Amino acid sequence: MWPNGSAAPFLLTGFPGLEASHHWVSIPFFVIYVSVLLGNGTLLYLIKDDHHLHGPMYYFLAMLAGTDLTVTLTTMPTVMGVLWVNHREIRPGACFIQAYIIHSLSIVESGVLLAMSYDRFIAICAPLRYNSVLTNSRVIKIGLGVALRGFLSLIPPIVPLFWFPYCRSHVLSHAFCLHQDVMKLACADITLNRLYPVVLVALTFFLDALIIVFSYVLILKTVMGIASGEERAKALNTCASHISCVLVFYITVIGLTFIHRFGKHSPHGVHITMSYVYFLFPPLMNPIIYSIKTKQIQRSIIRLFSVYSVA
Repeated sequence: MWPNGSAAPFLLTGFPGLEASHHWVSIPFFVIYVSVLLGNGTLLYLIKDDHHLHGPMYYFLAMLAGTDLTVTLTTMPTVMGVLWVNHREIRPGACFIQAYIIHSLSIVESGVLLAMSYDRFIAICAPLRYNSVLTNSRVIKIGLGVALRGFLSLIPPIVPLFWFPYCRSHVLSHAFCLHQDVMKLACADITLNRLYPVVLVALTFFLDALIIVFSYVLILKTVMGIASGEERAKALNTCASHISCVLVFYITVIGLTFIHRFGKHSPHGVHITMSYVYFLFPPLMNPIIYSIKTKQIQRSIIRLFSVYSVA
């Protein structure tokens, strides 16, 4: 039994000042929620069902879609509960686990994007070795490594939350639980919980982004050495989807970090909005980006609809 298992529940917050309009606010959130489920669910189905998509690039894409789907399923039920029926209470244990999953999956997503850049690097810089380097067993090992890094690295700051006494207000600032929100309510020494995330962000998000940039520098160097302009364009086009997803993810990460660190005097609504953008925008956009920019997925979607139309 966890120490705080019977403690008073935390109270989730919707949009302060708009409580009377929560039903209207819920409409775009519900539309985005359904779109994320359909988009990422369809990607996973296509990759599983279409043998043309059984390759390292699409396996990594399946990991990305699975991560986006899980983080959305973790956050949106409590969000919709607050907006639809004003269900604000959440038990401490459920709150801490939700925060753990949310933050872990953010690191997993960063790792998946890094793995996808490695896939593009091998495909363009060493195409003859692609199949021998990115074997199914190696892709599985990379996927497990990315998942373990994400879920193990969040244990140190999350576990103390179960032991902290919470003698201050139990009101959280979002409709879902975040580590930075919960730790501020603790009546205990939270030095580890303040410093650890800073180090973790530097060793994951920042380092991953740095390696991704470096890999694309090498990719561009290789592409520029290709004599044919048509071949150069074709090579770069295979990276367009990944680059777009990287920009969507890291721009939202930078935006949220900037607001939390330097926007203390910004309206509370700005903080809330940026949090929702961070958790909903990448899962919404990633399937759209790959559906628009990847011809093989477009063909797979056409085949899927053709089958249903014939049936």
